[in-house]
Amino acid sequence: MTGLAPIDGLVVLAILAKAIDYGAALLAIGGVLFSIIFSQRAEASVLRLARQLAVGAALVGLAVLAVRFGIRAARISGMGLDGAIDPMMLGFVWESPLGTAAIWRGMGELAILTVLIPRIGRWIALAGSLAVAISFAQVGHSLGAPRAPLAILLALHLLAAAFWVGALLPLHRAARTPAGGDLLHYFGNAAAFGVAVLIVAGVALAWLLAGSAAALWGTAYGAALLAKVGLVSALLGLAALNKVRLVPAFRVGSPSATTALRRSISIEMLAVVLILLATATLTTVTTPPVNL
Repeated sequence: MTGLAPIDGLVVLAILAKAIDYGAALLAIGGVLFSIIFSQRAEASVLRLARQLAVGAALVGLAVLAVRFGIRAARISGMGLDGAIDPMMLGFVWESPLGTAAIWRGMGELAILTVLIPRIGRWIALAGSLAVAISFAQVGHSLGAPRAPLAILLALHLLAAAFWVGALLPLHRAARTPAGGDLLHYFGNAAAFGVAVLIVAGVALAWLLAGSAAALWGTAYGAALLAKVGLVSALLGLAALNKVRLVPAFRVGSPSATTALRRSISIEMLAVVLILLATATLTTVTTPPVNL
């Protein structure tokens, strides 16, 4: 298939590490956004979970970032896993765009750890979240032309996705609390705006990287992108079901609504994992049609 790079064991490791890296970033940013946006609407236990989620994800992100450096060094060295600890190869990686991204990512994730500090901490964490979003525009397909629009669209796409993904676990917890219905209802209204940003930025990114709709057919990039779009569409369908049927039923005390709602949110989490794997594959082993 056109635009598909060779796949070996190191490439598979790179895809897995990148998917975990993406997930950690989304959870860290999303946990911060949730704790700020819903600070007056969520119960204390739910807000505490969001902050803990942000901190845990940031720590995982820092660890995975180091692993990705080693995997990248191993891939470019041709030495196998021995290249992962070779100082010269690691130096090459540090001087690459991944090194620049690592500086932004590392600073941002360290700043996110301050979300546990009362008051001022959440604003430092918010700045860190923006730094993490910017880090993704320093590497990968966003380095192509037109540079500025790609970087801005990618950052917006990431922030919108993080708002949604980072809220899933806190909302899962909220579905067990008496006041959770109001929070879920408010989140559904706020998420409508976030989904609009997610879709518009995603479509614009795909258009700039593909060049045309016809370029999606017959290329590895197009196949991976279409798979991702299918998963996202399914996720949007679940979210719509929650907003239109399950959340209203939960708010009026339907006996089966709590279980159904929590199950639906759990399925959303699984869909997110699959989307992260598809995205990691897309950015690791495929080349955008405009660059072929």
